[in-house]
Amino acid sequence: MNTSAAYRVLGAISFSHFLNDTMQSLLIASYPLFKSGFDLSFAQIGLITLSFQFTASLLQPLVGAYTDRHPKPFSLAVGMGFTLIGLLLLSQATTFPMLLLAAALVGSGSSIFHPEASRVARMASGGQHGLAQSIFQVGGNAGQAFGPLLAIWIVLPHGQKSLALFSLIALLGMIVLSGVGVWYRRQHRKPKAAASSDGHDLPRGQVLQTLAVLMALMFSKFFYLASISSYLIFYMMAHYHVATSVAQYHLFYFLFAVAAGTLLGGPIGDRIGRKRVIWISILGIAPFTLALPYVGLAASAVLSVIIGFMLASAFPAIVVYAQELMPGRTGTVSGLFFGLGFGLGGIGAAVLGGLADHWGIVAVYKLCSFLPLIGLLAVFLPDLHRARPTVSAPVSA
Repeated sequence: MNTSAAYRVLGAISFSHFLNDTMQSLLIASYPLFKSGFDLSFAQIGLITLSFQFTASLLQPLVGAYTDRHPKPFSLAVGMGFTLIGLLLLSQATTFPMLLLAAALVGSGSSIFHPEASRVARMASGGQHGLAQSIFQVGGNAGQAFGPLLAIWIVLPHGQKSLALFSLIALLGMIVLSGVGVWYRRQHRKPKAAASSDGHDLPRGQVLQTLAVLMALMFSKFFYLASISSYLIFYMMAHYHVATSVAQYHLFYFLFAVAAGTLLGGPIGDRIGRKRVIWISILGIAPFTLALPYVGLAASAVLSVIIGFMLASAFPAIVVYAQELMPGRTGTVSGLFFGLGFGLGGIGAAVLGGLADHWGIVAVYKLCSFLPLIGLLAVFLPDLHRARPTVSAPVSA
């Protein structure tokens, strides 16, 4: 069977994820520009993050549940269209409410993109679900790392209106995703294979308890990520007295490490089990996060790379573990967990921004260093005892 088509689809969906998350991280990396240009407080910066992540967190589970029942192959391109409009409005915003509306449109685009894109990755996986999820997610993490560089090179030197240039990225994404939509529609027109009989035999109560543990681990992961992604620039400037451009590069190092960790987390989970990866990646970073607020500039760069790499490896494992926990609900699970990640990140940014206004950004980093200890809850995750499926070739075109 020809396997190249499915890998091309995985590459296309990962590339689209790269474009989508580049635009999101570009928004975050432009915060210093908005803070000075609109005279914003840290709390208002947090509200911008909340506005685009809150729309994503509310809509993603709904989108996923709906498309589980009614697949919409071209909804991916439509979602990217929302992002395009949001970027154009962001470049022209003259008031804080306009900034919030533009950010919400970017979030709405992501809420449509993520559940269906995750479904496409699973459809094209050929049974290697962790690997496919990592390939999909690493595109997003690479985009998050690339956004700060674009802010340094283009947005900060040329100002707010230069954000309009990046609507071309969204347009490119719409073109790529239209092609993915054609493949997606073709797969749904094919005769469906018989459903797999392998699965777990956990009672409903334990399934709900396991979901609660996964959500607590997500809280730990994404609140800590919010402290880094939204405020690392301001922390570096306040604590180490470095220039904005230097702090932007440190954010790039962290986000690049996140991308590398995401790429490896899924396939490692395929080999050694999701539970082990989740346990090691979340709880294992605690010594490094506890040390981070007390080291020098060079050591902080090293520690942030280690933290980003280890923490990111958990998310592909969590998503695939949850998909196996709730078989047949790929869109619902993907929407729930991607949406939860966005929502927790947005709430975390808003809460931590308010705390930073009152206590200072350095104190907030010291407080957040304890969050990975929540990873101890991973001991309550059951082994699902799924029979390993025979890995077949990915779906052909």
